[in-house]
Amino acid sequence: MIVFSFLADRLSPKKLYLGSMTACAIFALLFAGGARNYVSGLVLYMLVALSMGGNYTTGLIILAHRYPIEKRGRAMGFFIASTSLGYALSLMFSGAAIPVGGYRLAFWVTCSGPAMGAILAWLTLRRTIVGRPARTAGQRFSREVLRNRPVMALIGGYTGHSWELLGMWAWTPAFLAVVFMTAGYEGIQAAGIGVYLAAGFHVTGLVASFSMGWLSDRLGRAPLLVGLAGVSTLCSFSFGWTLGLPLTIVFLVGMVYSFSGLGDSPILSTSLTESVSVSYMGAAFGLRSMLGFSAGAISPVVLGAVLDLTNPGVVEYGVYTSWGWAFSILGIGGLGAWLAALYYSRTQKR
Repeated sequence: MIVFSFLADRLSPKKLYLGSMTACAIFALLFAGGARNYVSGLVLYMLVALSMGGNYTTGLIILAHRYPIEKRGRAMGFFIASTSLGYALSLMFSGAAIPVGGYRLAFWVTCSGPAMGAILAWLTLRRTIVGRPARTAGQRFSREVLRNRPVMALIGGYTGHSWELLGMWAWTPAFLAVVFMTAGYEGIQAAGIGVYLAAGFHVTGLVASFSMGWLSDRLGRAPLLVGLAGVSTLCSFSFGWTLGLPLTIVFLVGMVYSFSGLGDSPILSTSLTESVSVSYMGAAFGLRSMLGFSAGAISPVVLGAVLDLTNPGVVEYGVYTSWGWAFSILGIGGLGAWLAALYYSRTQKR
């Protein structure tokens, strides 16, 4: 994703996007047909991940070129909402396919998604023209990005946002499984319910993406960023402590957590396109991706380490009964995102 983002300032974002979608479709089908052991699964999945890296930030750049500022939040909200829809459908279809045809059928069902997406992308963009913006004399990465206070505030906010969101996505299914086991459900049944409920949280994120993107076109970006980051931070510090409470409370907190955790994503992306020079938009997204997804890759590991430390004596296949401190680790990223949103808000008032 980082490489594709930087290349978007030098090559056509449309060509990069369509090339990425096509390569991802091919490698996904190869994964479905060829992943049968650890080595083949690792290699083929790595190829899927590498090819998929070019369809997110390039897609955002295309939308920034196509939509004026007053409609851009809604457009990016729908684009990012499609990610949540994809996660939810993948979990639901996998859950339905595994009892029928095992993991092989689940692979074929889920890996057909990139192929369908590539076909739709080619049809949708066949008449769209997105050129490479020219850079003027005196423009430098250090000036346009690194010394651009609103841009760096948004990148910092996205980093904290990714730490919180990707950690929450990674561990919520396991936490929900423990919630239902504590409520008296059997292990396999509890895990299944937890996965489906996590899919429902992704649907909530879908609603949050397009609704908050649309609302930011009308109420402004900064106030919503501050509000959503504040709510998601509170949820991070409280969600893990709901274990043992009535299931309704766990469900409600989880819904608010999912909504607020993803609701600021389209606003962060839209605000970045408005704050940086168009000729350095790819570079800004590249730096954001490097920092944000690095944080998102580390946070689930840190959460797991804290989970082990705060549950001493849990043997293999044991049940972790203390989750509050672990999820609170994600709140550190949420707090950083909230502070960055406050700073960004101040830059808009100057």
